[in-house]
Amino acid sequence: MIITNAHLISPGFEKEGASVLIKDGKIIEIGEVSDGDIDLGGKMLLPGFIDIHAHGADGADVCDASAESLEHIARTKRKEGVTTWLPTTLTQPVDRLIEIVETLRDWAPSAPLNIPGMHLEGPFINIEQAGAQNPQFVRDPDLNELHQLHQIFPAKILSLAPELPGACEVIREAKGMGIISSAAHTKADYETVTRAMTHGLKHLTHFGNAMTGLHHREIGVVGAGLLEDSLKLELIADGIHLAPEMLELIFAKVPRENIMLISDSVSASWQADGDTSLGGLDVVIKNGEARLKSNGALAGSTLRYPRGLRLIHEITEEPLCDLVATTSWNQACSLGLTNLGKIEAGFDADLVVLNKDFEVEGTFFKGTYSSSP
Repeated sequence: MIITNAHLISPGFEKEGASVLIKDGKIIEIGEVSDGDIDLGGKMLLPGFIDIHAHGADGADVCDASAESLEHIARTKRKEGVTTWLPTTLTQPVDRLIEIVETLRDWAPSAPLNIPGMHLEGPFINIEQAGAQNPQFVRDPDLNELHQLHQIFPAKILSLAPELPGACEVIREAKGMGIISSAAHTKADYETVTRAMTHGLKHLTHFGNAMTGLHHREIGVVGAGLLEDSLKLELIADGIHLAPEMLELIFAKVPRENIMLISDSVSASWQADGDTSLGGLDVVIKNGEARLKSNGALAGSTLRYPRGLRLIHEITEEPLCDLVATTSWNQACSLGLTNLGKIEAGFDADLVVLNKDFEVEGTFFKGTYSSSP
């Protein structure tokens, strides 16, 4: 297959009128061929988005423990340009988590996008920072439980509160298992974060949310994220979870290679305003915001992935070739996916086509094209 007339945008590289030769699901060559199979008419061609934190979409949730729900989420994420996804769990009872993870294991081989593993968000979180996680099921870190879940289906990221008893041991053991530990739903201070980093803490989950904020005498988890270059930050760039000014500050201070855009989408995404639920908690959607009925806390996001990139582009006014690593390459590097995240010879042909309004026109998954409605 030859793609022609593409506005190619890859980390550190941009080319208009580009052609891409694809064979056996791989990118073979970048050139300027005028005749081909698919003419993009000058539309943007980017590496397929890698969403490392998404719970659901369009009425379906990973925690439904249903292959039908997983398939619906995956196909909806494809409509957002996502070609690699880490299905993300919620804080649930251990028996329920086992059921969820077994469903993931059985479904993943036939998924319509890459599923390299899962993201376990909770249950090892601080109940005082539970946010929209169900406090009924919060518990201290349990290495045996992590082993059990990981053996069923590989965990790629574990989000936990590093100040909890046994957390550093779990972080250390998780590193040996190939699992990235990320601070989440935490009341940790800066010293606790830096201590956890010595055991292997690498990420900060939905940065700025459900964590200790920046104070001039105690810089907390947020301060650690702004200061420590070895930490990678997940950002929900919807202008709600992080104010535009905070996003501007992050991009002014944090190296680009440490920023990873996520959706943190829940079943409320792609849904009209109204009532729904998350992890057994009642949620109301109003003006595109999902919040708990009980206390008004944000309950995940309704963000569609490319809208985050558009907002960051508007805020920073940086070239897209400088920003696009935050949607693909940085995630691929963190997860060890060496064949994804760039449009270069030898990389997988997982690509997304965007129009000038950052709407998805189609995706390529392992070289096979699907148009988006």
